Amino acid sequence: MKTFYKTIVLSDIHLGIKASKAKEVVHFLKQHKCETLILNGDIIDGWQLRKNGKWRKQHSNFFKHIIGLTSKNKTKIIYLRGNHDDFLEEIMPLKIGNFSIKKYYIHYGVHKKYFVTHGDIFDNVTSKLKWIAKLGDVGYTFLLWLNRHYNTYREKRGLPYYSLSQVVKAKVKSAVSFISDYENELVKVARARKCHGIICGHIHQPAIKTIEGVEYLNSGDWVESLTALVEDIEGTWKIIHYQDWLKTWSENKNNNLNESIDTMLPSGVTVTKS
Repeated sequence: MKTFYKTIVLSDIHLGIKASKAKEVVHFLKQHKCETLILNGDIIDGWQLRKNGKWRKQHSNFFKHIIGLTSKNKTKIIYLRGNHDDFLEEIMPLKIGNFSIKKYYIHYGVHKKYFVTHGDIFDNVTSKLKWIAKLGDVGYTFLLWLNRHYNTYREKRGLPYYSLSQVVKAKVKSAVSFISDYENELVKVARARKCHGIICGHIHQPAIKTIEGVEYLNSGDWVESLTALVEDIEGTWKIIHYQDWLKTWSENKNNNLNESIDTMLPSGVTVTKS
């Protein structure tokens, strides 16, 4: 059975780079249903594709699944442009059936109104000093490369995933200060738009918090955190971490399989499960 949510928000999938977890995000979407799916920027990494990025089959599969959602499930899909997929500026706004591409979106939840934006337009580095942002992107790409190889080494030894880039962000004082400033600026935007909250991405830091009476929600990313922001039918938001969800999903799947086998066995026959 698929889990239903009123709204699912995904951001920063970065299709076009090796570190993108396209297979994982498609698997997650196949096990969930929603009325509205918001793709909140940096879904495609145009910056890397212009340089040495590579489009892979799993990246195309993501969009095949998305198209299927609009036609089969009648899911409303909102794609908001980010800084890495800023090429979308050339065709915005665009609406084809249940699929639309916009710069920002007003989301009406069960009880509250939210301003939805990728978030880069409120980041002075990416909006005014793009060359510095791209220089930082080179360093971040290298960190992801190093992170991938380091975790391959850890996986072979049965060790859990360890994000080098997340640790760097948490320990570098200027990065911590930037994130705090970023959150505060977006909260001001929500208040100016007369919204109860702000929904964003961009900084790869999943979060749900209240800042000066305004809800701040960040959907994280599908490069490191592998997180989705979801709203249930009662209007409550939560962050789903893919790895935690996958563990529970796999356990439930195995339990259901064992129960099915038990019902098929003749009376009095049992199977010892190792």
